[in-house]
Amino acid sequence: MPALSKVVAPVPERLEQVRQVSGRLIEERRKHSHITQRQLSISTGIGVRWLREIEAGNPCSTFDNHLRCAFALGLGASHLFVPLLFMEHEVKFPLALLLDDPGDLDEHCIASIGDYYVASVARQLRPGPATARSPVIDLEGP
Repeated sequence: MPALSKVVAPVPERLEQVRQVSGRLIEERRKHSHITQRQLSISTGIGVRWLREIEAGNPCSTFDNHLRCAFALGLGASHLFVPLLFMEHEVKFPLALLLDDPGDLDEHCIASIGDYYVASVARQLRPGPATARSPVIDLEGP
């Protein structure tokens, strides 16, 4: 895990790009699903006027509202968080990749994280020097 001083905050321009791509994805998914802005507005509790701003990628729109729209349309959180993760680590992410349907991306991310932690637990359970092992935390409790 990187030290806190090494983590790079995404610059505002990149955050705006993520909002713009997210807005386009939301609009495309809504239209593809034959859902009107009014219908999406009702299901998310977001006003129609603000929904138009979200779809336009307004830099003042919140990621909370993007997620509310995305979840209502069956989009995963990956369309926001994967580009942000890349930006945080100063890795260029081609936003055009997200214009395709990112439906399987969430499942791949979860599987990858699961594989990582299974391997980590397996390493901890192998016999070896005590200093090489991390403490195992019991999430189930007593």
